[in-house]
Amino acid sequence: MASGPRATADTAPAAGAGEVEGEHIKPFTPEKAKEIIMSLQQPAIFCNMAVDWPAQHWTAEHLSEVLHGKQIRFRMGMKRTDTVPQFETTCGYVEATLEEFLTWNCDQSPLSGPFRDYDHSKFWAYADYKYFVSLFDDKTDIFEGVIWSDFGFPGRNGRESTLWIGSMGAHTPCHLDSYGCNLVFQVQGRKRWHLFPPEDTPFLYPTRIPYEESSVFSKINVVNPDLKRFPRFCKARRHMVTLNPGQVLFVPRHWWHYVESIDPVTVSINSWIELEEDHQARVEEAITRILVCALKTAEDPHNTRAWLNPTEVEETSHEVNCRYLNRAVSALFDYYRTSKVVEAQAMRTNREHMKKEGLNVHNHMEMEQTGGQDLSLGVVKQEAASLFGPDLVPVILTSEELPSKTGSIFEGDGKDFVGEDGEHSGKLHCTKRQRMMSKSEDAIVEQNAPNSNMAPSQTLISTDDLLDCLLNPQVTRIVAQLLIQGRSLWF
Repeated sequence: MASGPRATADTAPAAGAGEVEGEHIKPFTPEKAKEIIMSLQQPAIFCNMAVDWPAQHWTAEHLSEVLHGKQIRFRMGMKRTDTVPQFETTCGYVEATLEEFLTWNCDQSPLSGPFRDYDHSKFWAYADYKYFVSLFDDKTDIFEGVIWSDFGFPGRNGRESTLWIGSMGAHTPCHLDSYGCNLVFQVQGRKRWHLFPPEDTPFLYPTRIPYEESSVFSKINVVNPDLKRFPRFCKARRHMVTLNPGQVLFVPRHWWHYVESIDPVTVSINSWIELEEDHQARVEEAITRILVCALKTAEDPHNTRAWLNPTEVEETSHEVNCRYLNRAVSALFDYYRTSKVVEAQAMRTNREHMKKEGLNVHNHMEMEQTGGQDLSLGVVKQEAASLFGPDLVPVILTSEELPSKTGSIFEGDGKDFVGEDGEHSGKLHCTKRQRMMSKSEDAIVEQNAPNSNMAPSQTLISTDDLLDCLLNPQVTRIVAQLLIQGRSLWF
């Protein structure tokens, strides 16, 4: 007999937790939660939606017992205030067990062992991008402890999730995810989130170096920005919130985010939700991969470590990347074909229904094409906004003052998809209505214009400078659309 998720040894709550299954009534039904997620255009925190999840008890101590001494990879960064982001290419790495991490994190720095070269007072550790399917490959029952189906995604659980465990100060550089939207469940400790809307992309100085598939990084350390070098960052609209245990943060598509651990130990679980726009985004990412790998390997064929993120383990050969691009384009056209068939069937059914009801088909269809969809979308948005309250808290715009590094907290109110052939097709991200970035062409020109105060030694154009222009998110989008149009005659 298959054991239920709440009855497994690996996911059982600690003794005395006292939670009686079935007593808690969630503030939103799965259908309503999904409706909110698919319509909301700003980050928000869901409260009281995961109180009965077994995963709420997965502290680092508990997980160390579940993993039984299994080694995982920790990224090691410096506890320092610098204007330069700590990209993953500049960090050290350690293979260690969670038990060894917890011992080190208690400031019991050993004279030997995996953390011997890292003084706890000077370094933080982050076990990030730990995919459940590989981390718990021999304990698949644990997948059922994460119940994303409560948010309207049937069958989605830990199998489509990623685990993050860090010490105080551990963080991810500011970036946006090319695919999908994001749901983040905070298990242990607190994390401070700095978020910026997609329209502010020109003010975040996007770059694809270091290269990580589906991640667009910012050149700015958003908690200590160099405004002389990046003056337009002062126009960015920062939304900040502290995510507490038990809460679930919703991050909409293409919102920039910088995430830092502000407690001694933090544990969080996330899942990227697939969106319809991801089909074109995968074409854009394939174009990006080809250009980055071609130019950077031509620049230095023997040194990928300087520009390729350690999370990227796939081949960087031009042949492999071209196959990736062709698969992405083919998948997009397959999606178009399927969508048209479904749309045609829906229209036929709709017409037949309206004929039976004696309605004017042409007038009804004209209303749908000229504004009916926008009207219905507007109603959904209004309904989502009206639900803000104690169980759905918006992440609001904050003041321009930055948080200090001494622990003050500013609060709001509140990766891989594998095709059938086994080859890489992008992180398992992501179906939401498209929200075009409303940046003006002037902003793009301004972004790429040289700084009038630039010293002569800085005027030499590097490969990275060229890539920053070629792979600006808006430029890549235009290139992908032209490429798709050029092949649409075959469709």
